[in-house]
Amino acid sequence: MRCPYCKSDDDRVIDSRASADGEAIRRRRVCQRCDRRYTTYERVESTPLRVVKKDGSRASFDRQKLLNGLLRACEKRPVAGASLDAVVERVERQCMEAFDKEVPTRVIGKLIMDELRELDQVAFVRFASVYRDFKDVAEFYRELEAMNLASSRRSRGEGATDDQKAGISSSQA
Repeated sequence: MRCPYCKSDDDRVIDSRASADGEAIRRRRVCQRCDRRYTTYERVESTPLRVVKKDGSRASFDRQKLLNGLLRACEKRPVAGASLDAVVERVERQCMEAFDKEVPTRVIGKLIMDELRELDQVAFVRFASVYRDFKDVAEFYRELEAMNLASSRRSRGEGATDDQKAGISSSQA
């Protein structure tokens, strides 16, 4: 394994354990050359999942792209990096379990928005505004109203509406 800092391939594993979900091995390593530590993950290699984009084109599923999108949405927010890694892990696992070879981007976006809605509402709105490609402030405002309504229902102990259970927001209805 090459050190991400000095690019040396002389490292040593100092800790190795299964990840929380048991789907990967987490290894802490220390570079023998620069003494910096870093983490690697070992996963079972499976058939690569392809992503079907809105225009019909296909690309390889890329965990780093998901993480980068989450990092942008959570910029300057009190969200731990480990929480974002866990979100990416859950979304990838759900996609692998539900789809054999190809997953539509709308499914990935919905899964991420569901996770962000619970993790950080500001990050959720940021992500949704890009993902749903809001055309104007009115669309943005409708999404905020739907979030406030859902939040007040949860605080009163009411269940989700049929639209919310189906994953339809007020802006899509």
